[in-house]
Amino acid sequence: MGMKVTSFAALEEEFDAFVGSIVYATMVTVDSKGRPRTRVLIPVWEVVDGRPVGWLATYRTPVKAAHLRGNPHTNFSYWAPGNNSVAIDTVAEWVDDGDTTRRVWDLYRRTSPRGAGYDLGNFWRSPDDPDLHVLRLDPWRIQVIRGRDLRSRIWTADHAGDRVSVGS
Repeated sequence: MGMKVTSFAALEEEFDAFVGSIVYATMVTVDSKGRPRTRVLIPVWEVVDGRPVGWLATYRTPVKAAHLRGNPHTNFSYWAPGNNSVAIDTVAEWVDDGDTTRRVWDLYRRTSPRGAGYDLGNFWRSPDDPDLHVLRLDPWRIQVIRGRDLRSRIWTADHAGDRVSVGS
């Protein structure tokens, strides 16, 4: 059983340390029949007004786009040997404006949190590349588990996961 915390700040340091050292997360979406689909990706995270916000630079594949159109709820799972782990339940939304894409490009370059991220130029020519798409990830539940003693802390947002649909 996890200990609930009321502020993301209460687990932010451990979140940043685990995400920054693990880097790769398994993203889960579901299809129209409720069947899960996973892929391994590298999102970046920041804190805005005391709340975590994630960003995913990605290709807008037909499967991913269809899954998110049908159900924008996603999960990101980080795990490392030793059992440090982070599970993040989010609502994902495509963001198609150039200013946001350029800001996300910079977040990846700087790595956010420290260690998480990479040079997006390995996959896209620039922030203006038409194949580069950005998903905004609004977490509504985050669980951080420390492997050495399995201490679990859980943060949930107000009105957790209530948003059922977003624009695509």
